[in-house]
Amino acid sequence: MMSHSNNNKIEDDPPPYSEYQLHEEPDPLKPPLGPPSPMGYGAVPPLPSQYQPYYSSPGVIGPNPGAVFHPPQAVYITPVQPTDVPDYLFYSIFTMFCCCIPLGIVAFVYSMLTRAANYAGDSTSAQRNSRRALLFANSALVLGIAALIVVSLLRVNASRQTVYQLPHDP
Repeated sequence: MMSHSNNNKIEDDPPPYSEYQLHEEPDPLKPPLGPPSPMGYGAVPPLPSQYQPYYSSPGVIGPNPGAVFHPPQAVYITPVQPTDVPDYLFYSIFTMFCCCIPLGIVAFVYSMLTRAANYAGDSTSAQRNSRRALLFANSALVLGIAALIVVSLLRVNASRQTVYQLPHDP
């Protein structure tokens, strides 16, 4: 049997700890210690050198020259030529503030998309957005003029009814 005095002795005396920390955080600016990790999932491939070696295919008949070095290829980037499709921006702003706000806002958005497509050199999108901006701006103008005519006719009709009413005496 085990005595209780033996159990108390184990619980009362914890193991000694050192004052120094056993595991320190690695310095991110220093290279890692130990051998380099093998290439595999999540490993970073080594950076290419200035001249990439090219090895001939196995099974080629004839002398094998070994590694053949090729200089890096130059890449030429040509700037995009902006297109000049009309964006109808001012017409859209006019119809937005003076005629019909909802259709004017849609025309304004398509005008801005046309301007962005013109700047990017995408003539197909610029033409499509330009046609839509013009369509919505024209629709806003027609709807605004129609609303102005209807309101004017209603006011004229209302003023005629008030003029021709005879006052009645009580």
